[in-house]
Amino acid sequence: MKLSSKGRYAVMALVDLARFDDMNPVSLRDISLRQGISLDYLEQIFSKLRKKEIVQSVRGIQGGYILKRKAKEIKLTNIFDAVDEKVKTVQCKKESKKGCNGKLTKCVTHNLWDELENHINNFFEKKSLEDLINENFEKRV
Repeated sequence: MKLSSKGRYAVMALVDLARFDDMNPVSLRDISLRQGISLDYLEQIFSKLRKKEIVQSVRGIQGGYILKRKAKEIKLTNIFDAVDEKVKTVQCKKESKKGCNGKLTKCVTHNLWDELENHINNFFEKKSLEDLINENFEKRV
């Protein structure tokens, strides 16, 4: 299981945004420079985040982006969902009778990977942007 760069960069960018959000709207250019993420890629990511109402754009000279909700209310699962990131440990669909190996039954380790996927998704559901900001701050002190 591996998260795509889209999911990881969306989280990185939103943590960056949340750290500076209280002051003024944050430009994607600033996030791009601080995090080393392509500006074009950030524009694509923030378009999706805006559609899912995680961020709001502010126009003007001092424009940029702000969080639409408080950082503690934005869970990592919200972010992954917004950028179409799926955490999957098995190739088959959960509701399918057919297994990931193409046979009529699921593989002998299917339940193990399914349980792992549940743990990962529960972990992401419990983690908020605020948690990441606080953890990052505590490690620097």
